Amino acid sequence: MNATIWHNPACGTSRKTLAILETTPGIELTVIEYLKQPYTAAKLRQLFADAGLKARDALRLRGTDAEERGLTDAQEDAIIAAMAKHPAYVERPIVETDKGVRLCRPQDVVREIL
Repeated sequence: MNATIWHNPACGTSRKTLAILETTPGIELTVIEYLKQPYTAAKLRQLFADAGLKARDALRLRGTDAEERGLTDAQEDAIIAAMAKHPAYVERPIVETDKGVRLCRPQDVVREIL
């Protein structure tokens, strides 16, 4: 099974999710450090659609100025544009497998798509 994790090594939940993926037999894993290789707006739209999320559902508030910048009240396109420009606004981690996409908070949510 193919799996891709959009990973931030500084995040404990992301590290724990990565560990689950690395110890699951049969996983062909791709790790994307999204702060170094940011999302495109198109990829964010696809991931959110596949996960059944709105951009607001994946908006990271803690440790960001997203609320001060008005993103909590912004339209979907404005949130996605901000996320593509500043990937720290995306809650982490997001995992995509052959079985679906999940925002893996808590990390055990990843098991739903393995």
